[in-house]
Amino acid sequence: MQNFVQYTPTEVIFGKGTETQTGKEVKKHGGSKVLLVYGGGSAVRSGLIGRVEQSLQEEGIAWEEFGGVQPNPRLAFAEEGVQKALALGADFILAVGGGSAIDTAKAIAHGAANPGEKLWDIWTQKVPLTKSLPVAAVLTIPAAGSEMSDSAVLTNEAIGKKAGINTPFNRCRFAVMNPELAATLPAYQIACGVTDIMMHTMERYFIPGIQCEMTDCIAEGLLRTVISNGPKVLTNPGDYDAMAEIMWCGSLSHNNLTECGRGKDFSVHKLGHALSAKYDVAHGASLASVWGSWARYLYQDQALYRFVQYAEKVWGISHDGKSDEEVALAGIEKTEEFFRSLGMPVSLTQLGVQPDEEALRHLSLDATMGGTVKLTRIRPLGAEQVNEIYRMAM
Repeated sequence: MQNFVQYTPTEVIFGKGTETQTGKEVKKHGGSKVLLVYGGGSAVRSGLIGRVEQSLQEEGIAWEEFGGVQPNPRLAFAEEGVQKALALGADFILAVGGGSAIDTAKAIAHGAANPGEKLWDIWTQKVPLTKSLPVAAVLTIPAAGSEMSDSAVLTNEAIGKKAGINTPFNRCRFAVMNPELAATLPAYQIACGVTDIMMHTMERYFIPGIQCEMTDCIAEGLLRTVISNGPKVLTNPGDYDAMAEIMWCGSLSHNNLTECGRGKDFSVHKLGHALSAKYDVAHGASLASVWGSWARYLYQDQALYRFVQYAEKVWGISHDGKSDEEVALAGIEKTEEFFRSLGMPVSLTQLGVQPDEEALRHLSLDATMGGTVKLTRIRPLGAEQVNEIYRMAM
C-alpha cells in the first residue's frame, strides 16, 4: 500500500427536505452575499430555487441568481459568472444542480478571488491558485461526485479543449443531498450518471502492483451497489431508497476514498474529455463508448489479475474451467452489457460520432495533451496507442 493523505472536509447534509437547511449552512460557513449558480429552468419550475432562496432569506443572507449552466460547462459562462460575483461583492458561491453547476461554481469562486488573472490560466495552472471563495452545493443529479471532490472540469469552447483542475480549493464546504430532488430526472441523464459513478471507481481500480485490500473492498462494494440500484432508479426515479444509494455512491466514488493507498489513473476520462470537447456529447456516454476498447487493449498486460479480480468480486464470475484471460474478458463483456441495459453506447458509432482519420488523430493528440503526456498506470500509452483504442471503439 502506498502512502496517502485522506482529507474529505465537506459536510454532508443528507436526506428528505434537507434543502431547507441551506441558508443555515451558508451562514454557519461565513456566507453573507451569495451567487446562486444553477442550470436550466427545471430547478425554478420545481420550486427548488424558491425553497433555497427562502432559506437564505430566513437567515438574512443576500443573494443573486446566475442560471443557465450547460452540460460540459463552458469557460465563457464561468467568466461571466466571475464578473457577476465581483459586482455583487459575493463572499460565497452556491451551486444548485449536478456536476456542471458545481464545477461552474468552483470556477467562479477561483476567478472572483483572483480578479487580476485569466480564469483559463488558473485552470491550466499557468497561474498558481493560492486563494478562492468558499463553495457549496445543493445536489440534484447523482453523477459527477463534484459535491465532495477536489476536482472540476471546464470546456474552453473557443479552442475546443476540455480540462480539469485538482485543488483543495475545489472542496465544497457543505453538500446538501436530498435524493427526492433527483426523482424527475430524464432516464438518459440518470443512465449517464450511473455510468460516471462506475467510471470514477474503476479509474482508481485497475492499477496493478499495489495491495490495498480495504480500499478494494470499498470499491467493489460500491460497484455492486451501483449495479444493483442503477436499473431500479432508471425504471423508477422516485424509488427513494434506490436513489439514495446511487446518490451516496456518487459522492463516495469521487471523494478519493476509493483511491487510498493506490491512487488513480483517469486515462478513460482523458479519452472521453477529448470526445465531449469536440462533439459536445454527454460525459457519461463518452466514457461508456470507449471503456470496453480501453479495457481490451490493456487487460492482458500486468493488470490481468486486476481484471480477473474485478470479474470475480464485482460480477460474480467464477473460473469454472476458464483461463484468467477468459474470466477477465467475461468481466469486460458484463460491464458493456450493463451499459447497454442502461441505454449507454459502447462504441463511437453508438455514441453518434464518426471521426475520420484526421479527426481521430486530433482526438488522440487532445487526449495526450499534444502527445506530451502518457496515459494509464498499467503501461504508458502515447498518442499512437490512444489512436488505436479510438479505432477499436469505432
